[in-house]
Amino acid sequence: MCAIVDVNVAREVFGPKPSPAGREFYEWVAKARGHLVVGGKLYKELNKGSPDFREWAKQAVLAGRVTVFDQKKVDDQTDEIKRRGQHRSDDPHVLALAQVSHARLLFTNDELLGEDFGNKSLIDEPRGRVYHTRDIHVPDDNKEFSNAHKSLLNNKRLCRRER
Repeated sequence: MCAIVDVNVAREVFGPKPSPAGREFYEWVAKARGHLVVGGKLYKELNKGSPDFREWAKQAVLAGRVTVFDQKKVDDQTDEIKRRGQHRSDDPHVLALAQVSHARLLFTNDELLGEDFGNKSLIDEPRGRVYHTRDIHVPDDNKEFSNAHKSLLNNKRLCRRER
């Protein structure tokens, strides 16, 4: 299964004190049950904003746990999404990465991006699913790993195959 991590939750996954849900997501990728995809503007944001991600990603790419998608391909798709204007969030680059990579699981706490990711006209076959820890009243270290999180990580149909 393929997944994307938004920069707004990078510290929950790659930081020194990951949330329980973030730690499970990390383990899911690190133990090769899942696969992380990055590319375009999101890859730049993650590298710049999360030194922990940057260090981890170097080894994860070599180990085959992360795939880096072509910058131009993701940027061209971002431009197409902007041109169509069907998105509500300010993250068309994340939607473009999902379209180019066929990743259908997104870890984000951005509500508008989550809505866009579930929009059939933007992400389909299969429809995108969102893994989140949005409760802003709970400190990161108390953002529990729920049955809903577990179900998403066990769903084998969230990475569309090339046709």
